[in-house]
Amino acid sequence: MGIEDIKIGNLFKGDKVVWMILFLLCMVSIVEVFSASSVLTYKSQNYLKPITFHSFTIIAGVIVAIIMQNIPYRNFRSMIPFLTVFSAVTLLWVLLVGAKVGDAGRWISIFGLTFQPSEIAKGTIVLLVSHILAISQRENGADRSAIKVILWITIPTCILIGLENLSTAVMLFCVVFMMMFFGLVPIKQLMKLAGYIILIVTFALAIIMLVGHDISDEEKELAKIEHVDGFQEKNIIEKIFHRVDTWKSRIINFGKPMPAPEDYNLDKNAQVAHANIAIVTSGMIGKGPGRSTERDFLSQAFSDFIFAIIIEELGLLGAFAVAFLFIVLLYRCGRIASRCEKRFPAFLVMGLGILLTSQAIFNMMVAVGLVPVTGQPLPLISKGGTSTIINCAYIGVILSVSRYSNKIRCNKG
Repeated sequence: MGIEDIKIGNLFKGDKVVWMILFLLCMVSIVEVFSASSVLTYKSQNYLKPITFHSFTIIAGVIVAIIMQNIPYRNFRSMIPFLTVFSAVTLLWVLLVGAKVGDAGRWISIFGLTFQPSEIAKGTIVLLVSHILAISQRENGADRSAIKVILWITIPTCILIGLENLSTAVMLFCVVFMMMFFGLVPIKQLMKLAGYIILIVTFALAIIMLVGHDISDEEKELAKIEHVDGFQEKNIIEKIFHRVDTWKSRIINFGKPMPAPEDYNLDKNAQVAHANIAIVTSGMIGKGPGRSTERDFLSQAFSDFIFAIIIEELGLLGAFAVAFLFIVLLYRCGRIASRCEKRFPAFLVMGLGILLTSQAIFNMMVAVGLVPVTGQPLPLISKGGTSTIINCAYIGVILSVSRYSNKIRCNKG
C-alpha cells in the first residue's frame, strides 16, 4: 500500500457506500444546478458565477462531512444543550424579524451568514429524540413516559417551524413518529397519537379553508412588493398567520383536476405547468444534460423543482437512479444501526437517514404532482448554501457512527 492510498484511506473513513452515494449526488448536483441556473446566469450576467459558488459550497460541505466523521459519536450528546437553545432562539428570531423570500420569512443572518433556522432545528430534534429514546429503553421497549417528553419537545418546535414552513414541520413530525416506532415506543401509544393527529389535521384544514382565501397572482405580486423590506403586517396575529392564504391556495390548486395541455394556464400555474411539461417531454433517457427547455420558465428550477429538470434531462432512468441512491442511503443507515451495540448511535443514524430520505421523497412527489407544492429542496442536489453544508454534516454524523460500528465488528472479529 502506497502513501497515496494511506492518505486517501485516512481522509474518507466510515461506510464506503455512504461516501459513494454522497459523491454521486454531488456530481448530479453540479451538473443539474449548472443546467438549471439559466435565470441566475441571466441576472448576474456571469456564465460561471452561479455554478462556481455552488461548487465551492459542495466542496465546503464535503469538508464538513470529513470533519464530522472524525468526531466520536458520543460527543454529539454534549452538543444537545447548545443546539437546543440556539434552535429555539433562532426559530423565534426568524418568526419576528426574519428576512422574507416571497411571502415566507424563513431566513436570518448572523455575522453575514444567512441560513434557515429550521435546517438546524431538524437535526437538533433528531439528536434530542435519539437521546430520549436511548435513555428510556427498558426490557420490553421504551418507557411509556418517553412519548410525552418527545412530544413536549417536538410539538412546540414544529409549531414555530410550521408558521413559516408548514411542509418542513409536517415532515419533521413524521420523522419523529417513525423514530418512535423504531425506538420501540408502545404501539398503543402510537396508534392513539395517530388518532389525535388525524383529528387535529382535519380541524386545521377546516380552519384554513374557512379563514383563508384563494389569493390571485396579482395579490401575490402585490404582497411581494409590500413586504420586500421585511414583515409589514399590522399586528402580531397577522404576522403569525399570514401564510394561511398560501396554504389554502395550494390545497385548492392541488385538488383541481388536471386540465388538458391546451387548457393549461401557464401564467397562473407556471411552476406546476412547466414541471409537468418537463416530465412529459423527457422520455426514458431524457434530452441530455444541459438540454432542458423548461429551466428558463421554472423560477425554482435549481431548487424546489430540480427533480423535474433531472427527469427532463436524464429521463425516467436518471430519475430512478437518483431515487435509488436515496433508498440505498436509507438502507445503509439501517445496516449501520443494526451493527451498533449502543442505542443512541443506532437511533441517531436511523433518524438522520429517515430525515434525508423523507425530504427527498417530499421534493420528488411535488415535482411529479403527487402532493401540493411545498418549499422542500432536494437534499444534496438542489442549489443551496447552508442547507447543503448542514445536509453534508448529517452525512458526516452517519459516517461517524459507521466508524464506531466498524470498530466494534473488527474487535469482535
